[in-house]
Amino acid sequence: MSILDKKSETFLYSYLNNYSPTGYESKGQKMWLDYLKPYIDDWQLDNYGTAYGIINPGKKYKVVIEGHADEISWYVNYINDKGFLSVIRNGGSDPVIAPAKRVNIFTKNGIVKGIFGWPAIHVRKGKAKDFEASMNNIFIDVGAKDKAEVLKMGIHVGSVVTFDDELMELNNQYYVGRALDNRVGGFCIAEVARMIKEQKIDLPYSLYIVNAVQEEVGLRGAQMVTETIQPDVAIVVDVTHDTNTPMMDAKIQGDVCAGKGPTVTYAPAVHNTLRELIIKAAEDNHIPFQREASSRVTGTDTDAFAYSNGGVPSALISLPLRYMHTTVEMLHREDIINTTKLIFESLRKIEGGMDFRYF
Repeated sequence: MSILDKKSETFLYSYLNNYSPTGYESKGQKMWLDYLKPYIDDWQLDNYGTAYGIINPGKKYKVVIEGHADEISWYVNYINDKGFLSVIRNGGSDPVIAPAKRVNIFTKNGIVKGIFGWPAIHVRKGKAKDFEASMNNIFIDVGAKDKAEVLKMGIHVGSVVTFDDELMELNNQYYVGRALDNRVGGFCIAEVARMIKEQKIDLPYSLYIVNAVQEEVGLRGAQMVTETIQPDVAIVVDVTHDTNTPMMDAKIQGDVCAGKGPTVTYAPAVHNTLRELIIKAAEDNHIPFQREASSRVTGTDTDAFAYSNGGVPSALISLPLRYMHTTVEMLHREDIINTTKLIFESLRKIEGGMDFRYF
């Protein structure tokens, strides 16, 4: 197979253009499972929507590869008498990028379109000249004359809101859009399952391909599913910051550049032996990679797996991402390919019953 061939790229576009806000991931999860099913032996879905496929079910030794399925979004929190909506975050949504963005508001009757309004530059004078968007002043306009009309549209407090943006390409090298964090991880692990099936790889353990929910609000889906699966090893894939763009400080945030391969993270939650196995897989197969370090926590599902079930040897592979938590998140095509290869080759180095204790 060729990673990012016509079949996989068609899936990537449909999967990224789907909306899967935190807590409401089910449509995207069904789409992901439908793509994955030809390459697995079994699948499961937990009560909160984390989906996972299984290759070689029933083996005593269990290995997880994992990404998270949810995207940041908003909740409607207040509707004023003139029909304007105030919001709160559902995950790490950034109020600074909200003004002038188009949005989808999810109701029982379907999607209602809206916009984040903002006062024109002409009227922002004096103290308002440098007015900065914040959670205290952003608002949504749905074209309603009053609150009653908003309610008739099916919008209410608790309605979920996402930005209305779709995937595009730049310079035949980059994918750009919302929710690359981290549905690209779900894409990569699905492609790993496809590689295992098409290359007829016989793994000496049960492999769980996990697409977890609710990472953006505290690693909640991973926390739940690791207790269910009780894996022996976990490799997590997520995104990290490309620090080579303007206004980034590589000295503080690490020197990571899109197009130079996935990163392998050093952190307390990352198991040293498993990390070195992944690095060896990269070196043996001439897969480019970068190193980065995280202080205290990785801030990814790696932490949830590592500190569960008495301690699960876990590691983190990340794709360098520009403009995280915006509508123009940006990933290099080659990093997607090399991340998928690195996960695949790392799995081939893990032995059934492998003991990761240091001594």
